[in-house]
Amino acid sequence: MPTPIASKYQSFADLGGPAKVGERIAALRARLATQGLSGFVIPRADRHQNEYLPPDQERLLWATGFSGSAGLAIVLKDKAALFVDGRYTVQAAAQTDRGVFDCCPAGEKAAQDWLKENLRQGDRLGFDPWNHTYDFVQSLTELCASAGAEFVAVATNPIDDLWTDRPGPPDGPVSARPLRLSGETAEAKIARLRAEGFGADGLFISDAHNVAWLFNIRGSDIAHIPLPLAFAYVPREGKPALFVAATKLSAAVRERIAAIAEVREPSEIEAFLTEQAKAQHKVAFDKATAAYKLIDAFREAGGKFALAADPITLMKACKNDVEIESSRRAHLIDGKAVVQFLEWFDREGANAPRTEIDAAVQLEAFRAQAPTFRDISFPTISAAGPHAALPHYRVGEASDIPIAPGLFLIDSGAQYEEGTTDITRTIAVGEPSSDMIDRYTRVLKGHIAVATCLFPEGTSGAQIDAFARRALWDVGADFDHGTGHGVGVYLSVHEGPQRIAKTAAVALRPGMIVSNEPGYYAPERFGIRIENLLVVVRKSIAGAEREMLGFETISLAPIDLRPVDRGLLTEAEIAWINAYHAWVRDALGPGLEESTRDWLEKATAPRWV
Repeated sequence: MPTPIASKYQSFADLGGPAKVGERIAALRARLATQGLSGFVIPRADRHQNEYLPPDQERLLWATGFSGSAGLAIVLKDKAALFVDGRYTVQAAAQTDRGVFDCCPAGEKAAQDWLKENLRQGDRLGFDPWNHTYDFVQSLTELCASAGAEFVAVATNPIDDLWTDRPGPPDGPVSARPLRLSGETAEAKIARLRAEGFGADGLFISDAHNVAWLFNIRGSDIAHIPLPLAFAYVPREGKPALFVAATKLSAAVRERIAAIAEVREPSEIEAFLTEQAKAQHKVAFDKATAAYKLIDAFREAGGKFALAADPITLMKACKNDVEIESSRRAHLIDGKAVVQFLEWFDREGANAPRTEIDAAVQLEAFRAQAPTFRDISFPTISAAGPHAALPHYRVGEASDIPIAPGLFLIDSGAQYEEGTTDITRTIAVGEPSSDMIDRYTRVLKGHIAVATCLFPEGTSGAQIDAFARRALWDVGADFDHGTGHGVGVYLSVHEGPQRIAKTAAVALRPGMIVSNEPGYYAPERFGIRIENLLVVVRKSIAGAEREMLGFETISLAPIDLRPVDRGLLTEAEIAWINAYHAWVRDALGPGLEESTRDWLEKATAPRWV
């Protein structure tokens, strides 16, 4: 069930907060001393290396007060540092105790560089082997050795002993995904996986998203993502094994899974891997998500292993026709909720003051009216004025501000049984300034350039990324995040391996879903982002010499044209805007209440023709 709306916007101080950081780090240092450790590494991670964590795995938040989706802290006897990427530099500085932690942008001063400067000979730096990948542990082991120090795996995470009010582990029920929505049986997926090959006698699956997709199951162990926390093993021949808590399985779901896989408890994993090692089975582990603990247990038992990308990740990324059609239905449902919100936003603007939380709550309320709504797909970014200049701002009671004249950005999404949505609109409030209009128009031009581009098979997201930036580059501007990320179908709103970004090397393939979200951010003033989701599709071009691909936009909602400079738009761009708005109007109009339909007609009326 969705989390109650009010609880999503509690103050960050209630979740960790700077005031508690000093006390907690002092207690951690005392505990480390009793274990003979000089320091400890605290990643934002669980046993699956998930982006979104269950509450009991939020150790970085507990220790630092930082609530972002990516980060790493290192605590030594007399120094401590918190490393975050460019999205979270401002947020981290505001949420932690700067008297305890130095906030280090990862791009400027990486954790390993910091350790080289601060480790001392004889230091013993501790880590939880369940929360790090094999490659990370190997690199830190070598770094520590070069400093005359030691990287030490702990049997029990010391934070767990100190976190007295730590929530219990998630125990959400597992559900079966019906064939009418998955488009392929689990048996067929397993057979296809084996045909693809994984270069070993068996594949150990540590990415819980891949487990969910392969076995056509969903769960509720993590907020905003219908994910069961589970592991799996697929041998080259024979019955796979699914490691999932029995308490999460109804009799019907267990019977369905048992028909294709042996059901085991997660506590049996280490013993199972030992069995595989003794049988001299070579096992492939996912380089990106397999915990060091898993590989170390297998290796200690004498097993031979391979580290590579889990092939399921790419299989999952290329949606079949049923999944794509189901996702289209999800966006149709979502589009109506977003239009209701936009109409409400315009109508209520003259009647009552609104805050960022007011807007986020109202949008979720419209979404929740849909029978197949299950949750929002990530915490809504409801950002007014200077907050919109923080690309990943998250509103809380302590930061909530009124929506004042200028630009208001709302980035949001939902989980419907049919699929996952993610959409951003930037809305003019009153009269935007001339520089707001210029940058907004350039962001829109970049959005259209990506939506309409054609490219040959084999083209990577890095090659597409420049389309989104050209109009900003023309005036010496840019944005510091990627242009697009992959999206699942009733799974994670952030899905790999596909991306549109300067460093995205994976070729885009038919059936992949990606976001198209160029932006612009003026620090402490305003921010702009326009986002739709796209499906990669084949394109037929007369006389083409190569197989060509392009995008189909599946998000439906009007784009605000009030902050647009018509003089910067080409005739082709105007034609795209009017065609997109005509499609939105025709698709969403039926079934809307008369007042909302009238608003939609005006918002999508042809312009500049």
